[in-house]
Amino acid sequence: YQAVVMAPTELLAEQHRQNFAQWLLPLSIEMAWLSGRSKGKVRSAALAQIRSGEAQLVVGTHALFQEEVVFDRLGFVVVDEQHRFGVHQRLALREKGRQQHCFPHQLIMTATPIPRTLAMTAYADLDLSVIDELPPGRKPVETVVLQDGRRDEVVQRVHQACRSGCQAYWVCTLIEESERLQCQAAEESVAQLAEALPDLRVALVHGRLKTQEKAAVMAAFKAGEIDLLVATTVIEVGVDVPSASLMVIENAERLGLAQLHQLRGRVGRGSEKSHCVLLYHAPLSAQGKARLAAMRETNDGFEIARRDLALRGPGEILGTRQTGELQFRIADIARDQAMLPDVNRTARLLMQRYPQRVAPIIRRWLGDAARYGEV
Repeated sequence: YQAVVMAPTELLAEQHRQNFAQWLLPLSIEMAWLSGRSKGKVRSAALAQIRSGEAQLVVGTHALFQEEVVFDRLGFVVVDEQHRFGVHQRLALREKGRQQHCFPHQLIMTATPIPRTLAMTAYADLDLSVIDELPPGRKPVETVVLQDGRRDEVVQRVHQACRSGCQAYWVCTLIEESERLQCQAAEESVAQLAEALPDLRVALVHGRLKTQEKAAVMAAFKAGEIDLLVATTVIEVGVDVPSASLMVIENAERLGLAQLHQLRGRVGRGSEKSHCVLLYHAPLSAQGKARLAAMRETNDGFEIARRDLALRGPGEILGTRQTGELQFRIADIARDQAMLPDVNRTARLLMQRYPQRVAPIIRRWLGDAARYGEV
């Protein structure tokens, strides 16, 4: 069988590739790499390796579920940072391992389950493992919420922290200025911060940089050659710099809870006490206030996900919407919550004693939508 590991960014996927190569190449397990930037002969060679089965493990990004990617015998699918992929995308990758009525095993991983996934742990066939402890020596990140009118104070706080030997992230939500969204662009912010903090080494990283340029900036930051890294949300996953202990996120009200929690996870990876400053632009909506309050009150990814579920709704378990109210034909999930254990038992009894009646019931009520429950 073959296994595939899919990650949402090249930065994270490349990190996985390097780790798996260290572990598996000494065991003579062949690997292939596929991303959107794989072109020409390199891409053709990777596709041929995957199709022939020569590549036993395939690591890559969204490119993996494209039509031209054909597996010889796919038996195991790993989706990292699952909240970054849509239902159709995960379904497309799973379908590549279909053999008659058999499908590959799946492992989905995330620090903040999207509302639909959290609902599936209660209502669908999804086994759950929870890692709820910090690694030894790490301390919880302290989160502060401030209005953007206090930006100058925050800049001075960053200056003090960097002069005392810490490293910091300054996260902007767009690459280019947009008056409509009122977001500080990364390119404008890096110029402002470099001017305000001339004695600090300031650098910029965003998704439009070439892979080699991104890697060079991140390597310099990790080596301590950069004090302040101005970035877009490209650093949300796959970045591990233990000496970075301060993060500032501008326009934090524009981001969802999962993204905010993922970004905050870039600090607090060493033994130093770490801080995250969420700058917001007033006025805040009720949902915006609730999101920022959740970030201030807890560091627990599952608690963040539970609050996200309460704010946005679970979406469709047998559909593609990953948020929003559940749209049952008859049931009401709030009204009928106490009946769920009985429904579960009844379904198992039906499958055990009257299996011939299961398929007609599913066809009658769900049609083709049942396949969405698998991802």
